[in-house]
Amino acid sequence: MYKELNTSVCTLMTPGPVEVEPRVLRAMCTSILGQFDPEFTELMNQTMEMLRTVFQTKNHWAFPIDGTSRAGIEAVLCSIIEPGDRVLIPIYGRFGHLLTEIAERYGADVANIETDWGQVFDPQVVIQEIRKVKPKIVAMVHGETSTGCMQPLKEIGEACRELDILFVVDAVATIGGTAVKVDEWKIDAAIGGTQKCLSVPSGMAPITFNSRVEAVLLQRKKIERGLTDASEPQNQQARLIRSNYFDLSQLMDYWSPVRLNHHTEATSMLYALREGLRIVLEEGLEARFIRHKLHEKALVQGIQAMGLKIYGDPNCKLPVVTSITIPDGIDGESVRRMLLQDFQIEIASSFGPLKGKIWRIGSMGYSCRKKNVLHVLGALEAVLIRHKVKVCAGDAVQAALDIYQKEE
Repeated sequence: MYKELNTSVCTLMTPGPVEVEPRVLRAMCTSILGQFDPEFTELMNQTMEMLRTVFQTKNHWAFPIDGTSRAGIEAVLCSIIEPGDRVLIPIYGRFGHLLTEIAERYGADVANIETDWGQVFDPQVVIQEIRKVKPKIVAMVHGETSTGCMQPLKEIGEACRELDILFVVDAVATIGGTAVKVDEWKIDAAIGGTQKCLSVPSGMAPITFNSRVEAVLLQRKKIERGLTDASEPQNQQARLIRSNYFDLSQLMDYWSPVRLNHHTEATSMLYALREGLRIVLEEGLEARFIRHKLHEKALVQGIQAMGLKIYGDPNCKLPVVTSITIPDGIDGESVRRMLLQDFQIEIASSFGPLKGKIWRIGSMGYSCRKKNVLHVLGALEAVLIRHKVKVCAGDAVQAALDIYQKEE
C-alpha cells in the first residue's frame, strides 16, 4: 500500500522552483469550474489584464501557455519562425543554447554570438551583429539563471524596432522580481515563468506579444486556411505552424471573446496564476522590486562577510540569483547534500562550464524574505565549517542583520 502523500517542508533557495505563496496554494483548492462557464472566462479576462500590468505593456495579447516556461518559449518561437528564417541568438549562459535548439528544431537559420559565462553583452556589440546578420528575429535571455547575470535590453530593442526586426525575450527568471518593461524596451514578445518570482507552481508560462507578432501569426493562419493568393510558392505546407498545441494563432481564438475551443484549460493552475498576479499587484511592482533588492543585498553582504566570493561581473548581476564561487578543494555537491539533509535547505549547482564551480542561491518571490536569507547564511556557514573551510564564523548573519537594520 502506498502511504498518503506527505512531503518534507524545505526552504527552497534555488533559482526555481521556489516556495509557493500560501494564498496561491489555497486558491488551487478552489472548486473546479467549466472552462466556458462565464465565471471562469471572467477569471481568464482578469488574468490577462493583470499580466499586462506585470509585463508593463498595453499589448492586447497577454495570456498563459499551459505547460512549463519552456512551453511558452516554444509557443512563441514555433509560431513566428518559418523554415529558413534568419534568427540571431546571443548566448551568455545555458538558456541561450536552449533558445538556439528550439529555433533550429523549427527550421531557423540560427546565428550566434557568445561571451564568457559570468558576463553579458555590451548592447552595441549585439546591435553591430544585428546589422551584420540582418535577421528576421533576435531572441535573448533577460535573466540568465545559470550564471546569475542580467542583460540590458533597451538599446537592443530600440535597434530591432528601427530595423523592423522582431525582438523576443525570455523573461522567465525576471518577471515579478525585477522590471520587465515590454513596451519601453520595444520587446515584441516576452515569455515569463510561474515557478520563480511569481511564486506559483510550475505549469504555466505567461506570454505577451504585440501587433507586429500578431501580423505574422495572422499571415500564417491565412496560409493554413488556404486563403492566400494562388500565385504564392508551392511550398506553403512548409510554412504552416508546425505545432497544434503551441499555435498562437489558435490560442488567440481561445483567449478572445470567441472562446473557440483549443484545449481544456488547466483550471487550478489558472486559479494559481491569477492569485499569484493579484498578490504581486497588491504588493506593488516597485515595492516588490525594492524588496528583492533588499534581500539580495543582505544575502550578498552575508556571503562576502563569510569570506566567500560572488561569481560574475557585479555590474550585470541578476538581482534574484546570487552565484557563489565554490572554494578550491571543496566538493560542492557534498555541501548541497548536507544543507538539504541537516537543514532542509536547497540551493542549486550550475551547468556546463560552471558545473561544480559555483553554487546558485535564488531569492525569488515568496522565498525572498528575511527568515530565509538568515537561515541559508547560518546553515551554509555551519556546513562549510564541517567541510573544513576557513570562514569568518558568525560574521555572515551579522552582516545581513546590519543591512536589515539600516534599510528596513
